[in-house]
Amino acid sequence: MARGARRLDFSGHVKAQLRALKARLARRNLVIETVRDANATLDPHQVAGWLVRQADDWMAAPCWAVVAPDVAGQPAVLADKGLSPALGPSVYGVAQWVVDQGVELMAADLARDPRVTGAVLGTVMAFPLNARSRTVGVLVGIDPLPSDTTPALGSALLATLRTILEPVAIALDNALTLQRAEALSVTDDLTGLSNSRYLNLVLRREEKRSMRNGRPLSVLFIDMDGFKNVNTSHGHMAGSKALVEVATVVRTCARETDVVARFGGDEFAVILPDTGSDGALFVAERVCDRIRSFRFLESERLAIRLTASIGVATLPDVTASSEELLRAADRAMYRVKDAGKNGIFVAEKGT
Repeated sequence: MARGARRLDFSGHVKAQLRALKARLARRNLVIETVRDANATLDPHQVAGWLVRQADDWMAAPCWAVVAPDVAGQPAVLADKGLSPALGPSVYGVAQWVVDQGVELMAADLARDPRVTGAVLGTVMAFPLNARSRTVGVLVGIDPLPSDTTPALGSALLATLRTILEPVAIALDNALTLQRAEALSVTDDLTGLSNSRYLNLVLRREEKRSMRNGRPLSVLFIDMDGFKNVNTSHGHMAGSKALVEVATVVRTCARETDVVARFGGDEFAVILPDTGSDGALFVAERVCDRIRSFRFLESERLAIRLTASIGVATLPDVTASSEELLRAADRAMYRVKDAGKNGIFVAEKGT
């Protein structure tokens, strides 16, 4: 660059790349290659990662990101290149606008653009990923600096790009649909916790990891005391709401690395990786205390008090088998029931 020459802003950079972009998108086999590569995986993160790399190859930008709903339906960045915390509000704000409108968004300076509000900045070009008449995700390219003019691709080039992005959107939609179906298959419908199927899968996985690394693995088996009285006295709708509240209380007692599951009915289990019996007992005491102090169904003007019986079992202290570990925790829970409920029993070998 000659001394004193002005650096191209993002819009100028896009304009300078248009001829090369047209040549890339006009390649004879590009659509076939796109369909093949985008469908090479059923992992939505990998599909999005492929698209980010492809977009940056088509048109270099300081940041590219793909935003789509996660399994809970919340917007999430599935893949990115160059995304900084400062750009996060801009990427999410732009993605939301594109999803709402179903069309591209081009802006020279987001801070001055009324379409996207909040702590937004930079030059942006964003493309909807449309599949089956729905916007299933958004491809966002952004430069944190504003430009003098709005990025422009031209109608013919934009139409070509839409054609190229459609099979990518279908591949991403298929991957997201499969991910959601898999999540539902291991999730309890009522509480949103993991279900017993997933609990057993994780237990087997953690058993292998525990044995390989020589680290302890603990399980809590939790049974609500006298919960049938809630259903009998206040109805099954109230009982279901109370179970959701129990699930929330138990979840708040666990770490992010722990797995909290509804085993069935009013029974819950917590898998505690890398946790010995002392650490598991500490978590069990926290669960007991928080359930005991919680006022259930306050929204129904009932303020019910409940207690729990909890069994604790640790591998390899009690057993070397994940299946037997869960049974040991279950037996320990019944020891609490037999002793009067509302307490904790730590399983020992042979109990």
